[in-house]
Amino acid sequence: MKNIRNFCIIAHIDHGKSTLADRLLEYTNTVTQRELQSQTLDDMDLEKERGITIKSHAIQMDYEYKGEKYILNLIDTPGHVDFSYEVSRSIAACEGALLIVDAAQSIQAQTISNLYLALENDLEIIPILNKIDLPSANPEEVTDEIMGLLGCKYEDVLRVSGKTGEGVHDLLEQIVNRIPPPVGDPDAPLQALIFDSVYNPFRGIEAYFKVVNGSISKNEKIKFFATGKEYGADEVGTLKLKQVPKKTIQCGDVGYIISGIKDAREVKVGDTITSFVNPATAAIDGFEEVKPMVFAGIYPIESEDFEELRFSLEKLRLNDASLVFEPESSAALGFGFRCGFLGMLHMEIVQERLDREFNMDVITTVPNVSYHGYSKKDPETTILINNPSEMMDPSILDRVEEPFIKASIITKSDFVGSVMTLCIEKRGEILNQSYLTADRVELTFNMPLAEVVFDFYDRLKSISKGYASFDYTPIGMRASKLVKMDILINGDMVDALSSLIHDSNAYHIGKKMCEKLRELIPRQQFDIAVQAALGAKVIARETIKALRKDVTAKCYGGDISRKRKLLEKQKEGKKKMKQIGRVEVPQSAFMAVLKLND
Repeated sequence: MKNIRNFCIIAHIDHGKSTLADRLLEYTNTVTQRELQSQTLDDMDLEKERGITIKSHAIQMDYEYKGEKYILNLIDTPGHVDFSYEVSRSIAACEGALLIVDAAQSIQAQTISNLYLALENDLEIIPILNKIDLPSANPEEVTDEIMGLLGCKYEDVLRVSGKTGEGVHDLLEQIVNRIPPPVGDPDAPLQALIFDSVYNPFRGIEAYFKVVNGSISKNEKIKFFATGKEYGADEVGTLKLKQVPKKTIQCGDVGYIISGIKDAREVKVGDTITSFVNPATAAIDGFEEVKPMVFAGIYPIESEDFEELRFSLEKLRLNDASLVFEPESSAALGFGFRCGFLGMLHMEIVQERLDREFNMDVITTVPNVSYHGYSKKDPETTILINNPSEMMDPSILDRVEEPFIKASIITKSDFVGSVMTLCIEKRGEILNQSYLTADRVELTFNMPLAEVVFDFYDRLKSISKGYASFDYTPIGMRASKLVKMDILINGDMVDALSSLIHDSNAYHIGKKMCEKLRELIPRQQFDIAVQAALGAKVIARETIKALRKDVTAKCYGGDISRKRKLLEKQKEGKKKMKQIGRVEVPQSAFMAVLKLND
């Protein structure tokens, strides 16, 4: 155990951590030059295209230092706030972390968030200044920032270039010297922490774990704490670029287990594996169920594809345990699924994967968050509201609570005014403003999550010219004056366009929605009324004018009554058509709410 080092990487999504990880693999001879490629550990096309890590990736490296052989277990973690649950589990499986900061971009909000998570878990932090070879690098200023954040010395900050390989050998030596070996009892009952899982279509779920106490052997009977299910360990081994089967995984090491599990819900990230014969008395602390933050409906474009969509989502959940879904139906869109996501990026990734991996064409409804409703009869019992259609009647409603977040925004001092204006417009309350350097400011706000899930991040990037970084943590539920706004098209309510919004924004958003829909819905042979309503009260209206045929064209002269007769006849026909006519709402209209501030 004294020769094992478990560590993860903490970095913002574009700080070059994948390049640095590639360099560590190369310098420890874990991969050959032929196997080495850009973003070696990122195995999804989406990860390579976007330059982000979506799933944690674990790999074992062998390193020799001063005549002794060491095992280095690297867990490459996602950098985006939407995947912070996976990051927290990876941090729990490590004793150290590499804090990678871009010498040109400086520290980002998400990096600080993950750093605090690592410090809470008492991890040894090795600060690294990456991309020092860039002409735009500002190493001295960024080093001062790191020193101010961590309270470390100037010489503790390593200067590395993932591109050229400069400083990587020194980094490997520092990993051995500064990160402590794992602490555990090899003779105690087995306790292994699951920090990730993937689905193999031939062998079922493969769970990745760290052995905290005891050891795990091939063919041993094991038990999962969270579900209480028992399985046989068909295969255990360590994680190189390819899996390496072993007879036993010792205390402190990281490995994988295959036990023929087909249902992803039975393997929960953060759960504890123990021995069936000699079980541990308690699970490892810190296990939590995944809590979705954003909800949206996903419907197949063709209604007969419903079962195929269910099959696709189930297969996708095997590789993404944080995806939650349940069947629902909509009068406008037919049968589909209500899906829960960890954030907007997570939702976008799921949509993209459905299209690429399963060739599914889907309609996605307006994203919203989960609310808590309380009735006047029983004000203590919480009623979960995931969908505007589940909103209680105002006559029996006591109050509604919505989720709030603590948002951290780091930006240049030039943009403080415009960022504050945006946050206050989104019902934010400023908590703190602190200068990290002379021209970099950290702003902290309390904000409703519902205001963030739409277009907040895009607008933040626009007003700060790309220089602002954003991160948030949930802080619980607060009572708010929320109302359900319905959209009526030709008198019929379109449930997929309903939304729960704050009372103060209702008229403004309703007016914009109607104007947007007037542009997006194709004209018909009759007038179409587009209305926004709060219950029975219409608060905004736009009319899509009818396409009209010139029925008087054949009248070259004669009495005016002939023309009037033809126009009246046409008017009667339009009236009848309006009663029986159906209006098709295009997909662009369902996404209209997202673009209200364009």
